[in-house]
Amino acid sequence: MRGGLWQLGQLVTRRLAHGDKKAVVRRCFASEAELKKTVFHDFHIAHGGKMVPFAGWSMPIQYKDSIMDSTINCRENGSLFDVSHMCGLSLKGKDAIPFLEKLVIADVAALAPGTGTLTVFTNEKGGAIDDSVITKVTDDHIYLVVNAGCRDKDLAHIEEHMKAFKAKGGDVSWHIHDERSLLALQGPLAAPVLQHLTKEDLSKLYFGEFRVLDINGSQCFLTRTGYTGEDGFEISVPSEHGVDLAKAILEKSEGKVRLTGLGARDSLRLEAGLCLYGNDMEQHTTPVEAGLTWAIGKRRRAEGGFLGAAVILKQLEEGPSIRRVGFISSGPPPRSHSEIQDEGGKNIGEITSGGFSPCLKKNIAMGYVKSGLHKAGTKVKIIIRGKANEGVVTKMPFVPTKYYKPS
Repeated sequence: MRGGLWQLGQLVTRRLAHGDKKAVVRRCFASEAELKKTVFHDFHIAHGGKMVPFAGWSMPIQYKDSIMDSTINCRENGSLFDVSHMCGLSLKGKDAIPFLEKLVIADVAALAPGTGTLTVFTNEKGGAIDDSVITKVTDDHIYLVVNAGCRDKDLAHIEEHMKAFKAKGGDVSWHIHDERSLLALQGPLAAPVLQHLTKEDLSKLYFGEFRVLDINGSQCFLTRTGYTGEDGFEISVPSEHGVDLAKAILEKSEGKVRLTGLGARDSLRLEAGLCLYGNDMEQHTTPVEAGLTWAIGKRRRAEGGFLGAAVILKQLEEGPSIRRVGFISSGPPPRSHSEIQDEGGKNIGEITSGGFSPCLKKNIAMGYVKSGLHKAGTKVKIIIRGKANEGVVTKMPFVPTKYYKPS
């Protein structure tokens, strides 16, 4: 779904305040009967979740508190998100790594077992099919999570290339973890709260690391990651134990960790300067243009070997024509597709995500501008409803990240 979830949350709040639930469903281009539901659906409703269609699923945009309050509470205490609409899968076999390296920009082979990284699936033109967090569980087992809105095209893309790879004798198979659900526990209380529910010492699990361990009596896949800029975890739990785990987390936090919806999740990732696929990165955007050059492994830069490598390696050498940057602006919050102009009124780019930052109490946005105009401090004009508003290119993240790394 294009457009800011924060804006959608504001619309939902206004509509639901007037009892106009049908208008919300119409606005989001789906009927309730068509939507898939996570194992937590009834749990969300029982806790005041305001459900909206998102990527074919019925998902909570917010709960009883406002998106502003939820965002701040995540940074001060903690949030629990249902992200079960995202798709977890495993690749297995002695050739799982060389197979995956044909499709992504990461140096998967160089990852230590039990560690992971953000990567990008690319197409033949170097554009992004999707971004994904991948983990090398062992040398012959890769676990990855892809975005809900990209699930069908991602799985079709992987399957097509897997058939060709196996036809040439490659040893790789896959399993889609539809039997599992996914929770994201984020914020400063994430680790102390989760520690109550497992015997494993979480202080020895650092950002980007993965373990299979017992949490609240069930075998979970635990990754120290998230998409908020805060310390936290993504927990893949057998679906039949999902609601019990969510209840246990909330109970152990003594009310400080709150259920949090997609609206605050969007504010949090924007404050952290992280891309939302479909807004800030699409099939025509390369990882270099998107500011994800760091995700291209050193060996991959030398050898290539992934789809679109020629385009991407040329951009690394010569520089891209456009670049993703952050902005702080005056006036109304910028929105997706708002035009960016230089001080002389010439078009130089477009906003891809924007909103009011609950933590900074100012407008923030990201978008693409022509190279040469991407340096921090560059003054721009952002056109909103026909009116030019002052803006300035700003380094990201807007809010400092707090990932748990070795000191």
